[in-house]
Amino acid sequence: MEGSSEPQLDAKAKVTNQLIDFQWKLGMAVSSDSCRSLKYPYVAVMLKVADHSGQVKNKSFEMTIPQFQEKMKVAANLFGYDFKSTFV
Repeated sequence: MEGSSEPQLDAKAKVTNQLIDFQWKLGMAVSSDSCRSLKYPYVAVMLKVADHSGQVKNKSFEMTIPQFQEKMKVAANLFGYDFKSTFV
């Protein structure tokens, strides 16, 4: 994809990390130090990933609900799961 900042994996790439745990929660930011009023929902994602040596690292990030839905659709397609009946 042109202009995409996400790394692309080819079919021969060896995956060396293992997902140990996946948690998500819905939140609503109402204000911050730099904005008086936000009022937008977001999804906080927390991952536990083990690298090839077995060391477990925690990763966390936030995204909008549409971003989360799109990422879950991609993951569901990878595993043959019917995303529409669960999240939409």
